[in-house]
Amino acid sequence: MIYQEKAKILDREGIRRSLKRIAHEIVERNKGVDNIVLVGIRKRGVPLAYRLQKYLREIEGKEIPVGSLDITLYRDDLNLRLEQPKVGKTEINFSIDGKDVILVDDVLYTGRTVRSALDALVDLGRPKTVQLAVLIDRGHRELPIRADYVGKNVPTSRKELIEVRLEETDGIDEVVITEWKEE
Repeated sequence: MIYQEKAKILDREGIRRSLKRIAHEIVERNKGVDNIVLVGIRKRGVPLAYRLQKYLREIEGKEIPVGSLDITLYRDDLNLRLEQPKVGKTEINFSIDGKDVILVDDVLYTGRTVRSALDALVDLGRPKTVQLAVLIDRGHRELPIRADYVGKNVPTSRKELIEVRLEETDGIDEVVITEWKEE
C-alpha cells in the first residue's frame, strides 16, 4: 500500500493567511500578548510557532518567547512501537509558571499528541492557561480535546492522511490530503 496525493488544501498564501488570522485571534482573546508564550510541538509545530511569533510581533510590536517541546517519551503508544523512539530536544528557556501558554501543532487528529504535550508541560511548570493553536483540525477525536485556534477544519476519512509541508522542514509550504491506495 502507498499514499497517493488526493488534493492540495492550502498553499503558501493560504498557510500565511491562516496563521495571521490565528495571531489576531490570540491577541483579541488574551487582550494583548503581555503574558503569552508560544510552545511548538516538535516537529512542525515549532516552525509554526516561530511564524506566529513573527505575526504577533507585527501586530503588537512585542517579542514573545518561543520554545519547542518534544513529547516522544510522553506518548501512550511507546510500547506499541517496534523501533526505538528518537528523542528530540525540549528547548524552553523561560518559565511557563503563571503564563498563558499557546501550544502550537500542525494537525489535530485523535488528541493523543496534545494529551502527551500537556503531560510534558506540567512537568515543566504550572501555566496560568494552556491554549491550543493548530493549522489543521481533521476531526476523529479519541480524547476530549479541542483547539482554541484553528487555521482550517478539514473533515477526513480515517483512510486519509493530512500532510503539512513547511519550508523549514520540507522545502515547500503546502497542506495536502493523501489517501491509502492498494498497489
